[in-house]
Amino acid sequence: MAEIGLFLSSEEHDPKNLVPQAQRGEEAGFRSVLISDHFHPWIDEQGESCFVWSVIGAIAASTRQRVTTGVTCPTVRVHPAIVAHAAATAHLLLGGAFGLGVGSGEPLNEHILGDRWPPVATRLEMLEEAVSVMRSLWSGHLTTHHGKHYCVETARLYSCPENPPPIYVSAFGPESLELAARIGDGLVTTKPDANAIRRYRELGGRGPAIAAVKICWAEDEASGVRTAHRLWKSEQLPGQLNQELALPTHIEHASKLVTEEMIANTISCGRTPRGMPRRFAGTSTRDSTRCTSTRSAPIRRASSGCTGTSCAIGSQLEAGRKA
Repeated sequence: MAEIGLFLSSEEHDPKNLVPQAQRGEEAGFRSVLISDHFHPWIDEQGESCFVWSVIGAIAASTRQRVTTGVTCPTVRVHPAIVAHAAATAHLLLGGAFGLGVGSGEPLNEHILGDRWPPVATRLEMLEEAVSVMRSLWSGHLTTHHGKHYCVETARLYSCPENPPPIYVSAFGPESLELAARIGDGLVTTKPDANAIRRYRELGGRGPAIAAVKICWAEDEASGVRTAHRLWKSEQLPGQLNQELALPTHIEHASKLVTEEMIANTISCGRTPRGMPRRFAGTSTRDSTRCTSTRSAPIRRASSGCTGTSCAIGSQLEAGRKA
């Protein structure tokens, strides 16, 4: 069964706005949120990038929403043992309603401590080891790990949930889809790509398939397109540019390649969800949809340009809080 939820864009909104959005979403009937986890925004125009774990704690204290990170990188900037600690605490605060979305990251966020940015194959290898480390720590037992990329020395999580949080793995290409199907409790992707979801299932992937989709509510389509282009043009960069550029200003410069016409063809803008059914065409009936809104008129006061809607296509989240 499909589920529609809210996307909280940490790149666009400060933490004092993100928490009320989750609260208003709950009042409007939404039961889950996907929240981005970045050190930097994609481009300077977005203007924000808070520490997401503090926001998750505030959401847990003021709502009954299920919360998933979309996504956290547990490989370079933050050691997987620290991510495991944070995720375990979030899962406890949310009453078992936390999902850890993970990915191999981007230099945009991961370069800040001076670490070398590894090639794709190494990043996926690091992610697989990081997931193994986190699951070992979530056992609640004393953990020692001397791996190729990470060391953990006699560490134990004392505040540890009885049932660990599910791990949803971000995947874009064939190698990451294979990894997601092998180690993940579900899939996270930025697009409702029926072929990718089908391949994930063929490879044995289980659990929900969560796909993020942007829309832009506005009084008219043209103003919506302008707003979406101003804030999210980076999403239409070709090739691996988003995965290789290190600063928001670099991505901003590269985004000059993206036209408003390109945005109009890929993001539904205006007062009606034009093209939204087409975005979900072909997805399996075994997969459900969780669509999320960063700036949506029902959540916040009406605005001439409201952007940022992320959708999740996948079966219902396995862990959830009872109403």
